[in-house]
Amino acid sequence: MFKRFFLLFLAPVLGGCSTNAATGKQQFTAFMSPQQELRIGAEQHQNIIKEFGLYEDEALQRYLNTVGKKVAQHTERQDLSYKFYLLDAPDVNAFALPGGYVYMTRGIMALANSEAEFASVLGHEVGHVTGRHGAERYSRSVVTGLSANILSVAIGDAGVSNAIGLGANLYLTSYSRGQETEADSLGIRYISRTGYAPIAAQSFFKNMQANQQLELKKDKKKSSGIPNYLSTHPAVQNRVAQTGAEAARYSQEGVFNRERYLRAIDGMTFGDSADKGFVKDRDFYHPKIGFTFRAPQGFKIVNQPTKVIMQGEQSGILFDIAGNEKGHSAHHFLSQVWLAKQQYTGFEKVVVNGLPAATAVVYLRKSGKDLALRFFAIEWSPKQIVRFVIEMPRQVERGHALALRDSVYSFRRLSQRERQTLKPYKLRIINSTSRDTVASLSKRMAVEQLKEEHFRVLNGLTANDKVVAGRLYKIVVE
Repeated sequence: MFKRFFLLFLAPVLGGCSTNAATGKQQFTAFMSPQQELRIGAEQHQNIIKEFGLYEDEALQRYLNTVGKKVAQHTERQDLSYKFYLLDAPDVNAFALPGGYVYMTRGIMALANSEAEFASVLGHEVGHVTGRHGAERYSRSVVTGLSANILSVAIGDAGVSNAIGLGANLYLTSYSRGQETEADSLGIRYISRTGYAPIAAQSFFKNMQANQQLELKKDKKKSSGIPNYLSTHPAVQNRVAQTGAEAARYSQEGVFNRERYLRAIDGMTFGDSADKGFVKDRDFYHPKIGFTFRAPQGFKIVNQPTKVIMQGEQSGILFDIAGNEKGHSAHHFLSQVWLAKQQYTGFEKVVVNGLPAATAVVYLRKSGKDLALRFFAIEWSPKQIVRFVIEMPRQVERGHALALRDSVYSFRRLSQRERQTLKPYKLRIINSTSRDTVASLSKRMAVEQLKEEHFRVLNGLTANDKVVAGRLYKIVVE
């Protein structure tokens, strides 16, 4: 009886299948119509712009839109008005919303080495739109959730619902990897139709793989720690092989437009922007708000929209700015607001570069380890408090503890001159000479470590590639 009930439930739902014009496959999108895709895309677009911000370079935005529109002309969905946006973010990322909204970051533009590679990323994201992957995944997740609840009620076992939910999550994760592969194939199809060399998709993923390995090397890790079967995207090395095989199905004729692309990104901000704060060596600067501080030696600085994290092997420091609408002093904010519900010790009023401050310690046990959290509250403005939290082992070497403390005490206001003159890193395109080598050009890279590795990754060079005279290359400058 239950089986009949379950099939009766599924019958009208499964009737919501249709043939996708881009893939030629039957697709289940019953719970999100094309009209709903347009509405959702328009609504979420505002949230994306608010979170990331647009990169304020009209020429580069126009260039992105021009290339994107060329690729979109060759899709199976001409009912959409595709829109392309360059986000002011250093991450190597790109994504699309239902309804034709496509976003690229500065970070992914910096990694690409030709217009064809750039177009392949755009093509991939457009492939998500034409493949209606957002509508498909949403519709399947709705059915999975509904069927799990129905099975749980019918069988009368709450544990069944939890087990089915786990299976559903694994299935949807796997399905998402399939969507990524499908978008890769569609992207290659679209750039080939546009007149770009289809093999550019593979060369871009080779760049991605090299960049991933460099990031792991900087963090002194051997792998990302994310098993391939639980990743929402296929492993990069798999995509290198898959896109190479897919590109081989098309004519290898097509343009790369390498020089045009490099000329277009000349002068683009590299890494974090002035508006969001940026890192140079061990120093974090925020000219817009007007402060700076220095991380301890060997710490990695991670700049996020609402906080900055300084991470070491044994300890870490978290920085943010909190609202202080009632205008509390630093010691009152720390003791009566921030740590009001905590048991703390070592409370002390201090001064950090002329700014009134207060500090206290909270001891706790976390993941089987005894930790000490030292809190700092610093008066920044009548309505804002700067906060630092140091997390370290309870038993820590005195020298290490002092280095952590000194990082907090390095916090200071920037002078007006500093705010006007401090600039983030930029990409510069240079024309090599017969005297240039990888080593000589790498020395011009304004990065603190692994200069040659950064230069090779940035320019898509393997360990055996040499600099060619008269060829354009990217370097990072102050």
